[in-house]
Amino acid sequence: MAAGSKAVFIAVDIGASSGRVILGRLTAAGPELDIIHRFPNGAHFLGGALRWDVEALLAEVLVGLRRAGEAAARTGATVTSIGIDTWAVDYGLVDDAGTLRHLPFSYRDERTAASIDVIHGAVPPAQLYARTGLQFLPFNTVYQLAAERSLEGFQALLIPDLLAYRLTGERRTEATNASTTGLLDAATGTWAEDLFGPLGLSPELFPPLIEPGTAIGRLLPAIASATGLPAATAVVAVGSHDTASAVAAVPADSPHFAYISSGTWSLVGVELDAPILTGESRAANFTNERGVDGTIRYLRNTGGLWLLQECLREWSIEGPEPDLPALLAAAAALPAGGPTIDADSTDFLAPDAMPARIRRAAGAGPDVLPTREAMARCILDSLAAAYARTLQDAVRLSGHRIDVIHVVGGGSQNALLCQLTADRTGLPVLAGPVEATALGNILVQARAAGLLDSGPGSPGSPLAGIRAAARRSARTVRYEPAERVAATERVASAR
Repeated sequence: MAAGSKAVFIAVDIGASSGRVILGRLTAAGPELDIIHRFPNGAHFLGGALRWDVEALLAEVLVGLRRAGEAAARTGATVTSIGIDTWAVDYGLVDDAGTLRHLPFSYRDERTAASIDVIHGAVPPAQLYARTGLQFLPFNTVYQLAAERSLEGFQALLIPDLLAYRLTGERRTEATNASTTGLLDAATGTWAEDLFGPLGLSPELFPPLIEPGTAIGRLLPAIASATGLPAATAVVAVGSHDTASAVAAVPADSPHFAYISSGTWSLVGVELDAPILTGESRAANFTNERGVDGTIRYLRNTGGLWLLQECLREWSIEGPEPDLPALLAAAAALPAGGPTIDADSTDFLAPDAMPARIRRAAGAGPDVLPTREAMARCILDSLAAAYARTLQDAVRLSGHRIDVIHVVGGGSQNALLCQLTADRTGLPVLAGPVEATALGNILVQARAAGLLDSGPGSPGSPLAGIRAAARRSARTVRYEPAERVAATERVASAR
């Protein structure tokens, strides 16, 4: 790391419920992040479908870029580059002139229901998995594409690639996000071109692939004018699937860790050197998504804090906005052993009426989940149980030893969820950093600029330098399993 460097980097980090523009710099003490601009996000019913308003997102990004540039200038720093990460699978269709065919559909829209059988009729699920290693989810990009009326004359840009295109005029497909389409060869990291024809897709449907750390282009003159940033400012590919950036920034000091990227969704798994494409892995619905530096994120999407977020939203409509810390404290005081639900069920995919759906899943009756704290405890107990099941399967299928679980993202602030996870798994949980996605985004940019050395780390680990930098800045909270704490106390009292 270059001490005293005046270079700073901008991370555009957009999740399914909110976005941030963050300014990052490297210091001798570790990376520093400054959240410059926050803005809401969410899918809206437009034109009879659930869609993303990417024009509104782009406008918020431009506001954030201008504010970040101004903040950098006040300290005499220079913005070296910009990196963009978002959620996965969704895309926009653009014609030769770059015009959007329509606002991008949300993965929560129900339009793919009829297209799943179409895809599986052309290429059987076992064959799809053997090539792409992607877990079955009804909203995977390949099913969404099958639901389009026609693709002729259009190119598909995944959401972060679409935003990068609007900033630079350059069309590329970043590899970590491409691995969520169901069209990338899991073993080679290249497009599985032999699948495109049987699926009725053109090999030119997506722009060329690039890896994290590759420059996409420089700001268009109009964008430079709108943001006040120099036209020479580069947009650099990062782990544009937000989970890829988050996992890159896990502050692990050994390879024997599991991760939970906890937010609207929970991404639960381990990091491997090669994909696992067995029938047993497919039956367990594990996915092999690419990480930064060609690593494999062997994981399963499980239910996330979406369930609680939707309950909070509905309760806010009914009356005063709930006090979340007080709600969680009351939930923590409830006895263990309450009702649970299958947090992974597709019954919870769509918005609205979430408390009623959870109550029905827990066992309809007037005495089931009678209070909001009981509902919150049910959600968190169910998530912790899902995490434990998933990690048991990950160990069984991969043979990868786990000594510690790193929880990153917004869910790392939920002390009750972290403690329940430690209790359910019997493993210590290290919670943090909260902004792991933005941290990974910034560190990939810094390394691309030559400002991050290899650093200490596990021998042969390509991410050693990034993780060493993450450890220097990460503030983590450790949660021990209750049984382990109790056993320690029993030993101490016996002495």
